[in-house]
Parts: sequence; structure tokens; C-alpha cells
Amino acid sequence: MIQRTTDADPEDAGQPHGPHILVDADACPVKEEIYKVAFRRGTPVTVVSNSYLRTPDHPLVTRAVVGDGFDAADDHIAERAGAKTVVVTADILLADRCLKAGAAVIAPNGKPFTDASIGAAVATRAIMADLRAGGSQIGGPPPFAKADRSRFLSALDETLVRLERR
Repeated sequence: MIQRTTDADPEDAGQPHGPHILVDADACPVKEEIYKVAFRRGTPVTVVSNSYLRTPDHPLVTRAVVGDGFDAADDHIAERAGAKTVVVTADILLADRCLKAGAAVIAPNGKPFTDASIGAAVATRAIMADLRAGGSQIGGPPPFAKADRSRFLSALDETLVRLERR
């Protein structure tokens, strides 16, 4: 099953000028949920990764395999983020870049990144990095749960509806 791999923007490929989903896919636990919502709503999806990932053979799905350079996937996503884009990522710094570009950003657990919340998230990330660098043993995020998947599905659907109304 060969998938289309491209750097082209979906609008350049003749796809609708409506919402578009960009996925920071390398460690994304909700790719299947994204496809489910996208297929139901007819929304194009670009799955961005540093290496080959299997994606559905569907005209709405584009796979962009970027180099393995530092932040290559993040740069690819941030350059394409805009007012009609939903970005799915757990990466706080990428979320910040995409919000500044006008995109809607949702974490895989369904929690949206917003202009009001991103500053605190960036600050918390920096504090945690300092603690880890100092040798502190700190736990990671809670395990991904079924409730997170459900919250994500609702958040993605609501965000797409909001973008379609713009």
C-alpha cells in the first residue's frame, strides 16, 4: 500500500479551502481518531513525521516525511499552520509557534492549547527541564486513558465546526 508523500499544501493540490488538520505524528496516540473525524467531515489531513508511518490509502490523507534534522517536523508544521488549520501535537513549543500563526492547537489528550494557556505551559515546561537537568527525579505525564481519546474526539470535532463557520 503506497501512500502519497508530498510537501505540497492541500490547497495547492486542488483540495477544499476549508479546515485542514496537521498532525505531529511521530508519537501521536490518536491518529486513528483523527482519520475517523476527518473522513466523516471531509477534512484533509497531513501526517508529518521524521520517518515512514503507515497511513490510510485515502485521498484526504497526505503523508509528509521530513528529514530527521532537529525540529524538521515542527518546522514543516509551523510553516503551514494558519487560521484554517488544526494542529494536533503534544509539543508545547510547537503549539506556541502554531498559535502565533493563528492555528487552533489540540493536544492528543483533547486539551486545547490557547493564547491564554500557552504561556503557563511554556513556563512549566522550562521549570521541569531545569529540574531534570539538576538531577531531580520527576514523573512524566499521566498514562494515556480512554477518557483522553473521548475528550480528543470531541475537541477535534468542535474545533473543525468552529473553523468551518469562519
